Amino acid sequence: MELTWIAIFASLCMGVGAVLVFIFAVKKDYFRNLEDAKYQVFWSDVQDLVESRHEEEDKDEDPKEASD
Repeated sequence: MELTWIAIFASLCMGVGAVLVFIFAVKKDYFRNLEDAKYQVFWSDVQDLVESRHEEEDKDEDPKEASD
């Protein structure tokens, strides 16, 4: 029976801790501009894709046409 009370107490402490971390994050504006974070994460992948397409287009061009 002691283990049950210890488990209940530990779970309550973790729950209170999670609520406190959430309140701290809200007060510090960590949940503002969530969309910007998404674009920052994937921007490097998009930039690499665009650069690779430009390189492919440059290779596909005929050198005779480029000199005209």
